Amino acid sequence: MAEKRSTGEWQAMDRAHHMHPFTDSKTLAARGTRVITRAEGVYVWDNEGNKILDGMAGLWCVAVGYGRRELVDAATRQLLELPYYNSFFQTSTPTQIELAQQLSELTPPGLKHFFFANSGSEANDTIIRLARLYWALMGKPNKRTFIGRTWGYHGSTVAASSLGGMPAMHTQDGKNLPEFAHISHPHWYLRGGDLSRDEFGIQAARELETKILELGPENVAAFIGEPVQGAGGVIDPPLTYWPEIQRICRKYDVLLVADEVICGFGRLGHWFGSEMYGIKPDFMPMAKGLSSGYLPIAAAAIHERIFEVINDKAGMVHHGYTYSGHPAACAVALANIELIKKEEIIERVRHDTAPYFRKAMEQVTTGHPIVGELRGVGLLAGFQLVKDQARRTVFAPEQEVGIRCREFATQNNLIMRPLGQSTVVLSPPLVISRSEIDELADKVKRSLDATAKLFALA
Repeated sequence: MAEKRSTGEWQAMDRAHHMHPFTDSKTLAARGTRVITRAEGVYVWDNEGNKILDGMAGLWCVAVGYGRRELVDAATRQLLELPYYNSFFQTSTPTQIELAQQLSELTPPGLKHFFFANSGSEANDTIIRLARLYWALMGKPNKRTFIGRTWGYHGSTVAASSLGGMPAMHTQDGKNLPEFAHISHPHWYLRGGDLSRDEFGIQAARELETKILELGPENVAAFIGEPVQGAGGVIDPPLTYWPEIQRICRKYDVLLVADEVICGFGRLGHWFGSEMYGIKPDFMPMAKGLSSGYLPIAAAAIHERIFEVINDKAGMVHHGYTYSGHPAACAVALANIELIKKEEIIERVRHDTAPYFRKAMEQVTTGHPIVGELRGVGLLAGFQLVKDQARRTVFAPEQEVGIRCREFATQNNLIMRPLGQSTVVLSPPLVISRSEIDELADKVKRSLDATAKLFALA
């Protein structure tokens, strides 16, 4: 239990010793961090007693909400019985085995084998290595290049940041690793011009074929994409996009990786986004909603046809993590899946709260002077902030319109997140109620109104 301290004391200690992820440390040091001390349902509280509606479910992950005793009890029981053991020494623990079995029943057909990790970044690093190993074992050692998308996010390790297409991450590193390439993201509103959504979906997907032919099919290992791009700004593709991507991958013998780290475990109203879009992945990383964020855990799902080759031909596979399949994390994931099933959370999202959420967001944004487009599927929403709706003109990066909107949301005790190109996004816990959605919508409207007034659009 942390000591009870004043806000100033905690901020001073944080400033002196704690480096935050994805943060301008100098700016944060000047303003001071917000100290979150407890949570329940869809709310968190800071140390000064402010009740804050968590519109981001932590970091896209707290699916079943905060304070669920079922998950806490599962972790406690496992920690008391077997707090840790590794799976390096030809051993497994019951929760590892049970979780792999459960996932084999939930994931798309053919994904029957699971390698456990601790984050989406590690799951994607795992897939990079296994895909390259697979092609080498198949007698095609030159098939090593991964193709991702601009504004795609697949983690922040050295390999995963090269795999993704986030401009700031690439600029910071100065240069990507070799054998990673990118095509453009399928954002119809900003890139579609006069094309219909369906026409643009086909055109955007065919950029993959162009890139494969440019690199040479004999050099391309895999294409990776999130069913809906999350950290890139909630970019939901036209319905024509994924079928064409899949056709191109099969045509050129390129593996298809569906990154389900954000979309998985009910976020889109289905167990996985692949189910919604009809994607048939060869690999599928997952994390976040797997444990609702209660303990760190991730998994890389591997299609049986790929695993069979690795199993038969590879011998020793030199890959793993100390905490792969941590028994307590696996126990929490199992309890989380059981809770999602028992309470029919995904069905409720698909048939009730997601449609209600969408309607509420439409009421907030329709005709709003600063919103050009509302994007999203299920319990995901992205608001495209524009300074000229007729021309679909976004704000210049230095205007920091998303950050300004986020600051107004903070004043309204709402957590929103600025992302991508002049976008703010929402991803509330899957257990959010209709009345809480009404509260969320009211806070969003007030935040958007204040942002529009700041930029002289109201």
